[in-house]
Amino acid sequence: MHQYVERLHGTVMTEKLFGDRIVRFLYSRAREKAPFLFRLATSARMSSLLGLYHFDLALAERIRGNARFLARCGVDLGECLDPPEYFTTPRKIFERQIRYWQCRPMPHNETAVVSPADARVTLGALAPDSPLFLKDKFFSFEELLGTEHPRWLERFAHGDYALFRLTPDKYHYNHSPVSGLVVDHYSLGGVYHSCNPGAVVEVITPYSKNKRVVTIIDTDVAGGTGVGCVAMVEVVAMMIGDIVQCYSDTGYDRPLRIHPGMFLRKGQPKSLYRPGSSTDILLFEKDRIRFAGDLLEKGRQPGVQSRFSLGFGQPLVEIEVQARSLLAMAKNQEPIGSPSLAVDTADGRGQGGG
Repeated sequence: MHQYVERLHGTVMTEKLFGDRIVRFLYSRAREKAPFLFRLATSARMSSLLGLYHFDLALAERIRGNARFLARCGVDLGECLDPPEYFTTPRKIFERQIRYWQCRPMPHNETAVVSPADARVTLGALAPDSPLFLKDKFFSFEELLGTEHPRWLERFAHGDYALFRLTPDKYHYNHSPVSGLVVDHYSLGGVYHSCNPGAVVEVITPYSKNKRVVTIIDTDVAGGTGVGCVAMVEVVAMMIGDIVQCYSDTGYDRPLRIHPGMFLRKGQPKSLYRPGSSTDILLFEKDRIRFAGDLLEKGRQPGVQSRFSLGFGQPLVEIEVQARSLLAMAKNQEPIGSPSLAVDTADGRGQGGG
């Protein structure tokens, strides 16, 4: 069993993990007794083939006209830009575009940091003196950013981080969590480990071993959020075929590839995961942000049966959050505790807030 906490009402939810039986077999038995099979399953080619099977072939007939399937996944087609009849395959559903400027309201405070995705978030810190300290659980910090980038290793050492796990049913666009200038953007090779919680606790620091894309955003610039440099790490997972960089200033119009020198506006679409489950990791400089109080409280809530708590031997609960919802504020701001901080719900195709 794996449970998480729904943010708005604090309800404890039990997650039905996608492909859990197969993942448990691969990570508990095949990894030890059939290492070749395990390496094959976490390879780029097999990940692509599994994605094709699950999202283009196997479930296609179930999707067509099957309202119960959509309801079970929690997919609200009323949020989408395309009409319901467009969604004839799972791939189309998992790559859907939504009216985020209306249905994903965003704090209008300039120093607010927002969630990059509809996901389940875990908060952590790299500093040993922090109550959120989690050393080498989800990732090795140096390996995650790449040892060939010492500038950023020094910049983010002893800082805070937030890890966002996107499940297969989620809206799979990532949004910029801050406003600022892209000062670096690079890719790191790797494998395609599952982000199933059971798999994560079985493999040492899996997220820093997967293929990933790193974007460094300087927010201490004109029009920026003012929380220092922020690293956004987009991590592939099993059945993720690609991470498409497609930043749009307005709606999803005229998408652009990310490059140094580009200014990103908070809350705007930045990238798209091809179908499957996947992970975003945000890294912050030391003493630059303060996480929302309700997230800190729910992340240590007792009585929640989390596989992370069991596997890592300490209370560690995921909280379900929406893209563009409040994550943190600049540390020099007043403490915050509620996701209902004043939000921008104006139209303008995503141009509000920032």
